[in-house]
Amino acid sequence: MARFTRIEVAVKMKESGIVPVFYHPDAEVVGQVLKACYDGGIRVFEFTNRGDFAHEVFSGAVKRAVREFPEMILGIGSVVDGGTASLYIQLGANFIVSPVLKEDIAMVCNRRKIAWIPGCGSLNDISRAEELGAEVVKIFPGSSVGGPPFVAAVKGPCPWTSIMPTGGVEATEENLKAWFDAGVTCVGMGSNLFPKDLIAAGQWDAITRKIKDVLDILKKVRK
Repeated sequence: MARFTRIEVAVKMKESGIVPVFYHPDAEVVGQVLKACYDGGIRVFEFTNRGDFAHEVFSGAVKRAVREFPEMILGIGSVVDGGTASLYIQLGANFIVSPVLKEDIAMVCNRRKIAWIPGCGSLNDISRAEELGAEVVKIFPGSSVGGPPFVAAVKGPCPWTSIMPTGGVEATEENLKAWFDAGVTCVGMGSNLFPKDLIAAGQWDAITRKIKDVLDILKKVRK
């Protein structure tokens, strides 16, 4: 059962400005990355539904978060059908992120008042997602859909829309400023936060420093 309401999730996404996106098949690695992010100041984290037994790794991560990182809002991404959403909700997911707009996922999440962040590639997609109850929508892949100019174009006629781009978001002041100047609510970021060499070497302190650096950039560009 989710420990955080969908309103709490949306508010914390906006406050944080960033949602790290991460997958690894080793539960211990995932736990170390969660700790590194938590120590760095992250409070919303998206684990990716990828590979065999991903749900088992996620279940362990949720239990560890409850014990050690009580303020961490842990959700699941890359969910493409209602059945998978139901599985992860049962395992304690606080939000469900999808790369696509699927109405059966909306129905499952809305019944349990779980935050649902669907992937959208057009204004029609965004409008339909909001009709189905999405508080925040994901544009994916962000850079291919149209980047910051696309966000700015959407926010013109629809200033109420809360957008989270994922894909093409970089951990630089120039890139982050472009996205937030365009009007995003938060950004999703994966490989730019978690370089493979640091993960392979177990350099968790370096991950924490990288997280802190990005959060410092966000404070600057969001003023």
